[in-house]
Amino acid sequence: MRKINGSSNYLKDQTKKYLSRTVLSLLFSVLTFALICYQIMFQTRTISNLEVMGFVAALVGLLIFRFYQHKYQIYTSGQQGENAVIKTLANSLNDDYYIINGVYLKNRGGDIDHIVLGPTGVYVLETKNWSGKIICNGDQWQRPGKKVKSKPSLQTKSYTQEIKRIINSSQISRRPDIWIEGLIVFTNARADLHVNNPTVPALRLQQLSNYIKNQKNNSLTKDQIQKIVMQIQNMQS
Repeated sequence: MRKINGSSNYLKDQTKKYLSRTVLSLLFSVLTFALICYQIMFQTRTISNLEVMGFVAALVGLLIFRFYQHKYQIYTSGQQGENAVIKTLANSLNDDYYIINGVYLKNRGGDIDHIVLGPTGVYVLETKNWSGKIICNGDQWQRPGKKVKSKPSLQTKSYTQEIKRIINSSQISRRPDIWIEGLIVFTNARADLHVNNPTVPALRLQQLSNYIKNQKNNSLTKDQIQKIVMQIQNMQS
């Protein structure tokens, strides 16, 4: 498989941002608490209003630290999921296939995790590294005990429609029978999937390669695949 990096580094940037904020908030709390303790032990030996405020500030800093740490863990998990998809496909698909990672869509204001192109068609992948029980009924998604802020199937369909529009607008790659499909990929081995009538195929990571290779669609030639790859790259420049 041939790997191409898109224009978006969203997950990487978010991971770095929240890592730095996590470290800074922890340092603030620790240093503030240490300073107050020093004041009490070696200076005043009594607790003043200023020192009480210092303790409160340190506690607030710890709450902020926990918030940023949670955000960092979310984005780190997402990055791990995307890396798992790249590694799995790279080990199982030959060089007739391309994978474009981190495709930014200006018109949709969002990022596509991966686009896979090959002889069997074009696949728009939404990667989820979710664990625990996951329930899907059509376009409705639930994770008992957790908030689901987005609906992966609706997001995937929106991105897939935009890729269809981009490909079909080209005189070079215009073909009415090009297979373009959105897929949701669950990479976490601890994901407990309960899927009922999904509007977008929901696959485990170990199912992904065979799903792509075994689609019986009208095949794309190497020249057509390369032209579509260039078209997607050009839209990001």
